[in-house]
Amino acid sequence: MTRILTYNVHRCLGTDRRLDVGRIAAVIAVEEPDIVALQEVDVGRARTGGVDQAHQIAERLNMTARFHAALTVEEELYGDAILTALPERLIRAAALPGYARIPQLEPRGALMVGIDVGDGAEVRVINTHLGLVPGEQQRQAEALAGEGWIGAPAVEDPVILLGDMNATGRAGAYRRLAASLTDAHRTPAGRGLRIATFPAALPFLRIDHIFVSEGVEVLSLKVGTSPNAGVASDHRPLVMDFKLR
Repeated sequence: MTRILTYNVHRCLGTDRRLDVGRIAAVIAVEEPDIVALQEVDVGRARTGGVDQAHQIAERLNMTARFHAALTVEEELYGDAILTALPERLIRAAALPGYARIPQLEPRGALMVGIDVGDGAEVRVINTHLGLVPGEQQRQAEALAGEGWIGAPAVEDPVILLGDMNATGRAGAYRRLAASLTDAHRTPAGRGLRIATFPAALPFLRIDHIFVSEGVEVLSLKVGTSPNAGVASDHRPLVMDFKLR
């Protein structure tokens, strides 16, 4: 069994306005994951003290970090990361399409890493953070489902796509991704569970998702409920146990 966690950490700024990398790491550590996907991570940004949040969280978890900057402002970076202590390799890190009608929207990206979960079995993990505008989300979902990502000939089953999609189950972007992979919430292990992740204090929206290919068997799915999970970020972590078929 392998445990994977996705978490929008909101640059480690809690709902109490406290900036605390250690608190975020503690929320993650409670869940004892093998693989961690983070969104909204700051690296070298003045607003968060210039620290490398991806590597600081990874160090606290005894993991290594792969980081992809969706946004670069001179030497300041902001984006997504995948952390693990398992053997891993970078497959792709790239920008996702924007929305020409609103050019000032925040850039978005995705990061794909191959992770050996035992006995040489590799799972492809794709971490992303989609935009806020439906038209933007739709373009980004189409890209993720296409030949550059899930649909690439080299990206074989098993695959896990996860992250903050900013989209509920009714959104077009969600439906596009669910047409290519299976929502873990819709598997026997997840069906009927309440797994809302946003807002952290009293979650009622399901906008953080985990999608899996046929080669991934979902064993359990839950939302982080540790004491600090309701305040460390504006999201709660989503946690899935799985094994490869």
